[in-house]
Amino acid sequence: MKRIKQFLRIFLVVIFLTSCRKSINNDYPIINSEENINNNINKISETQRMEIKFSCGDDGISEYLDNGWIILKEDTQEKICTWKSIPATKNCDMEKDKGCKITKPDKIGEEKIYLLEK
Repeated sequence: MKRIKQFLRIFLVVIFLTSCRKSINNDYPIINSEENINNNINKISETQRMEIKFSCGDDGISEYLDNGWIILKEDTQEKICTWKSIPATKNCDMEKDKGCKITKPDKIGEEKIYLLEK
């Protein structure tokens, strides 16, 4: 009985080992010619992209436009600029009891998101 179990174990191990193959992807061969590498480097170095965000009335996009950047996409979102704390009840002392303090948005502004390319 021991020999049969040992034979089955060896048989299973042999099956698992022979079923594993090295996978070779011949669909997309890698060609490292200097011409391809130089073309890729030139494409990468030609264009640069950057995303910039300005919030709550700040706007410094003119500096980037003066330096040769072009706006590809502009998006505007609503954003909370400042928060204020108020007491939850009339008898609440916010200095002594921090649990009765409620934080609410005070000023709401815009956040402008620019996608730039040079």
